[in-house]
Amino acid sequence: MKKTPFRNTPVAMSVAMGLSVMSTFALAQETPDKTTDVERIEVTGSLGSLPGQDVEAVFGFGKSILETPRSASTVSQEQMERFNITDIDELVAFAPGTFTQSFFGVAGSLDVRGTPGEAYFRGVKRLDNPGNYPTPIGASSRVDIVRGPASPIYGPAKVGGYLNFIPKSARSSRGQYLEQPTGAMSYTMGTWDKNIITAEVGGPTKLAGKDAGFYIYGEVENSGSYYQNTKTDQTILQASFNVDVTENLRFEFGGMYHDYDGNQVAGWNRLTQELIDNGTYVTGTAKALDTDGDGSISHQEYDAATVYETIDGEQVQTDGVVLFDIFYPSSYTNDNLFDAMGLENSGKDKLKGDQVLVAADDQLVNTVQTLYFDAIYFTDSGWEIKNQLFYEAYENLNENAYGFSQFHDTWVVEDKLVFSKEFDTDSMTMAVQVSPSIRYTDFEHGDDYTHEFFDRRDLTMASSALDRRLLATRIDDDYTEYYYGDYLDLGIAALADFTWNFGLNAVIGVRYDSMDMESNTPLDKILGSTETGVYSVSGDDSGVSWTASLSYKTPIGLIPYVTASEQSTIIAGQGAEITTDNVANSSAFAGSELFEYGIKGTFLEDTLYFALSIYEQERTDYSAQATVTNNTTKNEGAEFELRWVVTDSLVVTAGYTKMDVYNLTTQDEGVQFGFVGSDDMPGVDGAAMYGGVVQSINIGAVGEGGINPKAKKAGVPENIYSLTATYDFQNGFAANASIVDVDATYSGFSNAVKLPAYTLVNAGVNYQAADWSVSLTVKNLTDERYFRSNFPDLFGSTIVLPELPRHFNAKFAYKF
Repeated sequence: MKKTPFRNTPVAMSVAMGLSVMSTFALAQETPDKTTDVERIEVTGSLGSLPGQDVEAVFGFGKSILETPRSASTVSQEQMERFNITDIDELVAFAPGTFTQSFFGVAGSLDVRGTPGEAYFRGVKRLDNPGNYPTPIGASSRVDIVRGPASPIYGPAKVGGYLNFIPKSARSSRGQYLEQPTGAMSYTMGTWDKNIITAEVGGPTKLAGKDAGFYIYGEVENSGSYYQNTKTDQTILQASFNVDVTENLRFEFGGMYHDYDGNQVAGWNRLTQELIDNGTYVTGTAKALDTDGDGSISHQEYDAATVYETIDGEQVQTDGVVLFDIFYPSSYTNDNLFDAMGLENSGKDKLKGDQVLVAADDQLVNTVQTLYFDAIYFTDSGWEIKNQLFYEAYENLNENAYGFSQFHDTWVVEDKLVFSKEFDTDSMTMAVQVSPSIRYTDFEHGDDYTHEFFDRRDLTMASSALDRRLLATRIDDDYTEYYYGDYLDLGIAALADFTWNFGLNAVIGVRYDSMDMESNTPLDKILGSTETGVYSVSGDDSGVSWTASLSYKTPIGLIPYVTASEQSTIIAGQGAEITTDNVANSSAFAGSELFEYGIKGTFLEDTLYFALSIYEQERTDYSAQATVTNNTTKNEGAEFELRWVVTDSLVVTAGYTKMDVYNLTTQDEGVQFGFVGSDDMPGVDGAAMYGGVVQSINIGAVGEGGINPKAKKAGVPENIYSLTATYDFQNGFAANASIVDVDATYSGFSNAVKLPAYTLVNAGVNYQAADWSVSLTVKNLTDERYFRSNFPDLFGSTIVLPELPRHFNAKFAYKF
């Protein structure tokens, strides 16, 4: 598809904006660097676990987590290394509200407060990544987790929350350059042929006679997997540079390259309660449909298996592998199903956790490039002027033999200019920020999910022509959806932070966004289309976001707070695309609301920190949603976090999450679309339906006033408890352990299959010498058998992911 050249797009405005500001900086007079004193809590042996460091990820001001009137956590590089955190799903032990359902086994983004979250890089939003590739964390010096929608200063955002990744850089935690070169190399080995090599180096340098610093990180992984037909090959390269151009002008620039080659893991199919409870699986092969013998079932061959007859003057389906749109599946029996849906040679067997719905040639391939250039200038009058220029692009290919494929080819560029200053009076301090921004996204995306049949494959056998579908991405035709286009967001935001000497603090902010959108569909690429040409839709929309917070720092160390906000949201898909329907219906831009209150505090000479928050948040536009990335939900719950440096040797954290998430569309309309499992139809033998698929637009979800129980989002445990501890023996040895206790939950909203509660225990030991270290970590120490739901709103009754049994990692590192 022919796409508009970069130089001819509106994004050129952002580049010009950035270059213009940078040119102005370069002509500025040199004056002493203006810095702001920020309260810090630094305790020996804390591993960076206490909330004293300034964190700009929440409001944009240099406020600590303690002082910030929002629910947020930060996980330091030291914590990630000590506890051997390897993917973002493991952050649930350190950050309440972050339990994540399976996105086909790919840890792309966290679910925050029960809904898909977002990822930011140094305070700028990255492209959507619900499961396009696993988000790397090894190159980060810190990960900030913010619960609830982003501040207006960051632009439109989802209601759940976000992660902000801070890359390793040449500056120390106090903002000064590293005093001397430093570096490290490591090798990690583990169960299932895990192999990871990392190398990093950084330090001070001179560029054109100016003080500068650099930090370069590289990672290569070539690993197997517990799951059959699954592997991970990836390469990560990251570099950051800092240059003091003058005493009052600084450049920060760098980037990251990530090449990933793996596959998604749908998990177990033919889901029943019996399968969950004792591993009993319904075997049997689906009837052959590959009539041309090419080894794959085309859409046309699926359609040919459907038989229609004229009954009483109407065309009625009388056979086939698909049964569409039934309202009350619980009333169905075998007699209601078509013969073509039945299995042959049906029986029962015990299924192992590694026998999953992955074919040998399934693939998930993604390449992402991220670049940034910041210019920070301090004026004589005390203003800080920061221009942030950000670019990211990814190319993604996802193919699964059971009948799903997609691709993305998307890039984004954003330029954000922030003017900030602090004003002092006798009674108060006021900090202000004003920020115009421009963000341009160019997308091309194709989806192929018609005839996505999970149950045709017998997992005790290899994938074959009985279950393999001819995929659209392999013939570049017969897509279910195909969009290309772009959208431009022009925004202006203002924030103010007022702190009175007697302890009261107020934060208020407002933002206005104007969106210009275009989405196109090439009709000749759509399955079943007899038209040619391009269906094009363009439109515009706008929205206002605001936030208001009050907090009070009491003399006894407690800080109660309350926050209310309304946030605009862009309804984009897995490849950051906007659909033609959403543009045509003016539903690509929606709103969300948050009301949160809580209390934070530090005690015992700032060695113990705790935070309690209670919240209610919801998307406010029922007509605008994306089932995969941005559902219309109402979330309410509570979060508690404790971090305690008991001694110089012992650090303890604890967390509690209570969370209820409701699908507002289901609650409002009394129905919901989903794929039906055999346990949704007690009168049906699973072997009579697994050769096809049953779709329903109800599954009995008719409410009788109040909250409809079927509207409560499945797969999200209501209560989660976590506890971590690490002890440094002060002789080089250290030990650590984490425990996460999770409630039972249903796999899908029909409540037919219940996933058991579980307690996950990880433990490890470390030895640190002067310049080398070794660590051993055992994950799932007790070999707990547990599961995570997979897309409960759509597929909760049909597939589920069995989680990893006991396994270990050993890491050997050398530092210099």
